[in-house]
This record gives sequence, C-alpha cells and structure tokens, in this order.
Amino acid sequence: MATSLLVLLDDIASVLDDVSVMTKIAAKKTAGVLGDDLALNAQQVTGVRAERELPVVWAVAKGSLRNKLILVPAALLISAIAPWAITPILMLGGAFLCYEGAEKLAHRFLHDVKAEHQETVKALNDSQIDMVAREKRKIAGAIRTDLVLSAEIIAITLGTVAEAEFLTRVLVVSGIALVMTLGVYGLVAGIVKLDDGGLALTRRTSAAAQAAGRAILAGAPLLMKTLSVVGTAAMFMVGGGILSHGLAVVHHWIEASAAQVDTWPWVGTVLGGLTPTLLNALFGIVAGAVILGVITLIGRLRSRA
Repeated sequence: MATSLLVLLDDIASVLDDVSVMTKIAAKKTAGVLGDDLALNAQQVTGVRAERELPVVWAVAKGSLRNKLILVPAALLISAIAPWAITPILMLGGAFLCYEGAEKLAHRFLHDVKAEHQETVKALNDSQIDMVAREKRKIAGAIRTDLVLSAEIIAITLGTVAEAEFLTRVLVVSGIALVMTLGVYGLVAGIVKLDDGGLALTRRTSAAAQAAGRAILAGAPLLMKTLSVVGTAAMFMVGGGILSHGLAVVHHWIEASAAQVDTWPWVGTVLGGLTPTLLNALFGIVAGAVILGVITLIGRLRSRA
C-alpha cells in the first residue's frame, strides 16, 4: 500500500514537473501575442468615460473567459482526434497576425489619426450620442478581437505540448489560458487607471508625490504608444515565425542566413542570434502586406459588382 502511494506521488510529481517546464516554454512562445493582446485591449477603452473604464475592462475579461471556455475544450479535442490539424490552424493564426499587423501599419500611414481622435473627443462631449450603445459596441469588438488572439495563444501552446500526455496537455493549455486572461486584463486595468492615479498624486500636499504624479501623467501616453509599437512588432515576429516554420523552404533559408551571419567577425555572434527573429519579422511584414493587398482587392471587386 505504501509503495503504491509512493509510486502515485512520484507520478504526480513527474506530471507537475512536465507541466511546469512546458508551461514556461509555452509562455515564452506566446509572449509576443500576449504583448499584442495587452496593447489592443488597453486601446479598447479609448473613448470611454473615465468612470466606465474598469467596468468595460471587466466586461471584456468575462467575455475572454467565455471565449476560452469554448476554445480550450475544442483545441484539446482537435489534438486528441485530429492532431494533424494543429499545424494548419497555427498557419492560419500566423497569417491572421501578419494581416492584422499590416492593417495597423496601413491604417496609421493612410488614415488621419488626429482627426479620428478629435471625433472620439467630440463623441464624448456630444449628449446626442448614445454612449451606452457605443460602449456595448466597443465591448463586443474587443471580445471578438480577444477570440482570435486567444485562439492563437491556445494554438501555439497546443503546438508546444503536442507530443505530451493528454493530462499534461490539459493542464498546460488550461493553465496558460487562465494565467494569460488574468495577467492581460489585470495589467489593462492598471494601465487604464494610470492617469487617474497620477492625477490623484498631483493633488497631494507632498512635493515628491506631485512630481511622481506629473511623471505618471506625462508617461502614460508614451506607455500606450510603446505598447502599440511593441504589439505591432510582436504580430510580425510571432506571425512570421509561425509561417516560416510551416514553410520548409523559408525556414531553411532563415537558418542558413543566421548561420552565415554567425561567421562574421566581431559582431557575428550577436547578429547571428538576432537574425532569425529579424528575418521572421521581415517575412511576417511581407506576408501581411500580401494578404492585406489580396483582401483589399477582393473587397473592391465585390463593391463594384
């Protein structure tokens, strides 16, 4: 009896050790999508009244949990009955990330961002606009975006643990889904309230508190811009990496290029390590631009028909 108990405990410890190691690997691989998820969700509350920011974040977080309650079982079922489908799903997700990144760049350079910001400010001050309906549209849009990014995170995680035991897969995928949700929306809640915290500090009597408050107020917009840039770059790096790994020709070319750069004197070691990431990002940009061009062309042809 005691021997059986020790064997059981050893098996449990072994499973937990595997889960811990694979969770760390999956977290590293999904970090790029996490950065983008964080940036996008922080931007979703733009144009929402200050007192409604946290309720909106909470509503989107609940929608994200519902998304994962659907996606996690579906992903585990696919891994059990059709493991061959994981790679195509990853490829589709990678292509979508590259497309989203290209669309964001195109929107930034081809649209008047300042004019859009002015329209948002005008809407907030216009009593004729139904802010409740506007808020509901924002929440619905954020939950749809979360559905895609959550699917990508789960697919990447599933690809990481594809060869593991089913129980390990269940624990790792479920754990990543829960931790990512809590982490993303906890950070989003903190980010959107940075300005309120900074404003509260500026009203303190302490000079140090006032200085800290002014620094927070000055840094909050920069943080949002940084998150946006990092999120877009992460889209191309993660999406391009997924696509290149699925295309043997591209993957071998990137590996060969990195090996060649690694032979360069002085800087070869450093640049050799960065080359795969940079080339994956470049491939992601090219792929995203091509997909965006095709989708735009199809849309214009349909509008003329």
